[in-house]
Amino acid sequence: MLENSTILITGGTGSFGNTFVPMTLAKYNPKKIIIFSRDEMKQWEMAKKFQGDDRVRFFIGDVRDKDRLYRALDGVDYVVHAAATKIVPTAEYNPFECVKTNINGAMNLIDACIDKGVKRVVALSTDKASSPINLYGATKLASDKLFVAGNSYAGGHDTRFAVVRYGNVMGSRGSVIPFFMSIKGKGVLPITDDRMTRFMITLEQGVDLVWHAFSDMEGGEIYVKKIPSMKVTELASAISPESEQEIVGIRPGEKLHEQMIGEEDAAFTYEYPEHYKILPAINNWGTSQERIKDGVRVKDGFYYTSDNNDDWMSKEDLNAWIEANADSIGKV
Repeated sequence: MLENSTILITGGTGSFGNTFVPMTLAKYNPKKIIIFSRDEMKQWEMAKKFQGDDRVRFFIGDVRDKDRLYRALDGVDYVVHAAATKIVPTAEYNPFECVKTNINGAMNLIDACIDKGVKRVVALSTDKASSPINLYGATKLASDKLFVAGNSYAGGHDTRFAVVRYGNVMGSRGSVIPFFMSIKGKGVLPITDDRMTRFMITLEQGVDLVWHAFSDMEGGEIYVKKIPSMKVTELASAISPESEQEIVGIRPGEKLHEQMIGEEDAAFTYEYPEHYKILPAINNWGTSQERIKDGVRVKDGFYYTSDNNDDWMSKEDLNAWIEANADSIGKV
């Protein structure tokens, strides 16, 4: 599907884009990948990695600017929407800015993609969009709803939209693994709550899920990867077994456990070997066999959270992953 195509990724200089671009170039050999983002320094640094590769282009722009999106989307076949204001405290202290990027930006992209005849769009979501308790999660829930409804909003146009949702990305910038690794020499690791659990997904798994969404989607689906969980206390002791763990309390807007699928979604959720799919409740799409395919509907009352998971990551597995990825942890 992606072979010899033109792909644009918004927010493409972030952690996801830095993994998606080289993996997609290697596997699908697209005609062009356009990195659309607003940070010229991040683009400058990322461009060094692809020097001499004419398939990679860089485009300064902001999803808040619809005119710039229209220009960037000329001739584009597929879009990955990764641009977002996503740091929880930043969103709480700058709520208008968060709404402008995460909601208004989504609306701009949907309009521009339809008008420019883009074939398929996959938007990245977050566990925080499921039963949100902070502004970032609330704006991403609104964004998810916009992309789902975009398939109806498109009318007679062929553009189709889907969403991919995943949680804590192992080793990404600002995440807990590089943070604990950077301070383990101090002998004390801060733990917000000793009951806290988190999903564990690699960027490579996230990219695989986006590829699957492009090939599988009919429009309006939310794809959720099946991934292991880990207690934060176990994670801390795996990284620095000799360090003391100090309970510091949950931060504003933080959950004890990550949630990817809420109980309210169970009526429209189907299970597959490696993922779940939440189908749209609108337009009877939740009963669409083209979208269900070979899925099995989950039981009433089902929910998918990091504390009720059947799959748990061991300390040994985590340390093996850290050893294999030591050079990239905290850098993308």
